[in-house]
Amino acid sequence: VIDRTGIHPFLDRFPHELSGGQQQRAAIAAALMRKPDLILADEPTGNLDRQSGIEIMRLLKLCQSEFGITVIMVTHDLDLAKQSDQIVELIDGKPRLYETKNTMD
Repeated sequence: VIDRTGIHPFLDRFPHELSGGQQQRAAIAAALMRKPDLILADEPTGNLDRQSGIEIMRLLKLCQSEFGITVIMVTHDLDLAKQSDQIVELIDGKPRLYETKNTMD
């Protein structure tokens, strides 16, 4: 988990000594150590720069593909959401499946 999440270089640091992206990776690593079936991610890239956000999304996809963990993410960023397998949006408090146009048809 340490190698896959990329936290090895900062294992000897305290949380306040880490960047936002490093803190997010450490949080994901801590969650993975418990071998969960589900990760709930509330705005996981909300306070991060673009590159750190990309790295966090890569890690969340890794959780799904390599560890078989279901990831449910809440975000206001539609571009980020479009990287997901499925999008459910709330319209007037009611869930609705977000329809994406398949350009391969």
